[in-house]
Amino acid sequence: MPTKGMGRPQRKEMRIVVIGGGTGLSVLLRGLKYEPVHITAIVTVADDGGSSGRLRAEMDMPPPGDIRNVLTALADTEPLMEKVMQYRFSAGTGLAGHNLGNLLLAAMNEITGDFVTAVKALSGVLAVRGDVLPASTQSIQLVAEMTDGALVAGESQIPLAGKKIKRVFLEPSDAAPLNEALLAIADADAILIGPGSLYTSIIPNLLVRGLFSAVSRSTAPKIYICNVMTQPGETDGFAASHHVQAMYQHVGEAFLDTIIVNSAKLPLHVLEKYAEKGAKPVRCDLKQLRQLGLQIVAKPLVTFEDGYLRHDAHAVSRQVVSLLKRRRRS
Repeated sequence: MPTKGMGRPQRKEMRIVVIGGGTGLSVLLRGLKYEPVHITAIVTVADDGGSSGRLRAEMDMPPPGDIRNVLTALADTEPLMEKVMQYRFSAGTGLAGHNLGNLLLAAMNEITGDFVTAVKALSGVLAVRGDVLPASTQSIQLVAEMTDGALVAGESQIPLAGKKIKRVFLEPSDAAPLNEALLAIADADAILIGPGSLYTSIIPNLLVRGLFSAVSRSTAPKIYICNVMTQPGETDGFAASHHVQAMYQHVGEAFLDTIIVNSAKLPLHVLEKYAEKGAKPVRCDLKQLRQLGLQIVAKPLVTFEDGYLRHDAHAVSRQVVSLLKRRRRS
């Protein structure tokens, strides 16, 4: 697959669009916000579990959880404010289980009458570095078709089904993206996909009608940041190339230029901890990735925090910026 150029005059500040959701996206953004780039995060809105799912059902609004995490990750705030945004009530009739940041977004949604305006308003309060946009403002349900033909509805239920996923799709299938998201993609100097849950955080964004078309039309390099570990119920046994192929199968074309994948060997005690939950390291299958025509960046890119493996946000961000700078010079 040919590598595409920038196709536009160079700017001092590169504009990067990041597409995804879940914890992985938030971790990446915590590092990327310190780089000399302008960030637009396009975030999945298919969540139906926990506090987000309750607010979605009761207030007829997009689920705020992934948006909240991204806002917090990009915020230029005191540590106490981050704790406030992430605080989860443990007691109280109707309050138990709710996250305060989710409630703030729900309140802003009620006050402004529009979810996108609510996100922008809270972005201003938190001094967010960049723009945060939902992939769509419509109520979207994610459905998975399993290899045995069974259908499982709901983002939170899919990994619990204990079956192999054949494909996922959206209901309604014609959910429309924000025009602002399309404009950001058209103006991007780079498009980052991931990291995050493949079938429940990344692919749902690519299925929003018009969003992937904009990605496909863009001449900006498209970089996939591969997960470090497999996810039980989603990507059991997947190597890096399987993640790429799953995306290609869902959108109907090969669109990535580069994959960033962890090459660090993980300590035995970490492997054992994850093995208990059915997770294993995502294998960097170089031969298969090369056959897919991808530029491969394989580096030690992980850190171990609070008992969990995470991408080293600063190391990954430096790799992304280094790639783009080299591309500009070539």
